[in-house]
Amino acid sequence: MDMFSGVLTYVVPFVVVLSILVFVHELGHYLVARWNGVKVEVFSIGFGPEIFGWTAKSGTRWKISAVPLGGFVKMYGDADAASTPGGELAEMTAEQKSVSFHHKRLGQRAAIVAAGPGINFLFAILLLTGLYAVVGQPFTPAVVDQVMPGSAAEQADLRSGDRVVAVDGGAISRFEELQRIVQERPGQALAVVIERDGQQMDLTLTPQPHVLTDRFGNERTIGRLGVQSNQLQTVRHNPVVAIWEATKETAFLSGATLKAVGQIIVGTRSTDELGGPLRIGQMSGEVAQGGIVPLIWFMAILSINLGLINLFPIPVLDGGHLLFYAAEAVRGKPLGQRVQEYASMAGLAMVVALMVFATWNDLVQLKVVSFLGSLIG
Repeated sequence: MDMFSGVLTYVVPFVVVLSILVFVHELGHYLVARWNGVKVEVFSIGFGPEIFGWTAKSGTRWKISAVPLGGFVKMYGDADAASTPGGELAEMTAEQKSVSFHHKRLGQRAAIVAAGPGINFLFAILLLTGLYAVVGQPFTPAVVDQVMPGSAAEQADLRSGDRVVAVDGGAISRFEELQRIVQERPGQALAVVIERDGQQMDLTLTPQPHVLTDRFGNERTIGRLGVQSNQLQTVRHNPVVAIWEATKETAFLSGATLKAVGQIIVGTRSTDELGGPLRIGQMSGEVAQGGIVPLIWFMAILSINLGLINLFPIPVLDGGHLLFYAAEAVRGKPLGQRVQEYASMAGLAMVVALMVFATWNDLVQLKVVSFLGSLIG
């Protein structure tokens, strides 16, 4: 019964969430490919043996496969799911070339490849727009209600009732915006403009470094001012404003994610934060228990991350293909077949190594490694 409950709590939400996001991603490739006259042979959610599927009038085989950890669109002329050019390209007839992905113009091929990550960002904006229009966007005015004793805010003479107007020249309207900036700048001086009793004043605030441990055991250093605002509101927007706010939030989350990746690469942020499918499954289950609203929010974040990851310039990912096309645009002809093959093998090795490392992190963070060690000991 416990195992059945665990499947319902963690596995089912994980598979559903990931399948939806993969479908959206591959749908981007599929739609732009069809708009450009490319024949799509297979549209698969998952890898491995087919569980069930059907063949559409267009000739596309739509199927659900056994391993729900991704998906692919195989276009006419592809030798495999990674869109490696098939060996029969030179022998195609004019009619076959007209529907072959690899015989399309450079701009068309680039658009087809970029459509997958692109639609992930659009999907995130759509999800957030729906939340902001139907449920509302959390909003807290940038007004200080409480200053903690001994905090950075008290040392800078920030007082209860002060309204933060700008930080480092950027306008501030929400307390959440102030929190984000402060968390990203531990130990760094901030030029802050506040409004007190109708008058604007300039202050210099230096967030105090604070080590934060999340519920998964990850540690990271953030900045804290030591202030609170208790004026939380939920503001419902009309569709136009909701779209704008959702777009801004998507852009912010994308930038924050890229910054975090950069910090991990240069070593200023722990690699323990890298999570794989096990931790995503755990998070999916826990978020799903909170209801539909946090689950939609979580899907929006994952959709953004999926789009960003696929844009990394690593062969076998969409970003790697775009890198090949950029080289083709500069050279005036495609890279040699052998160069692409070697690059793809290297890219595949990198992706597999990253997946293994992330899964190992999952096993450590979820205490599986220590549990197995106790059994052996």
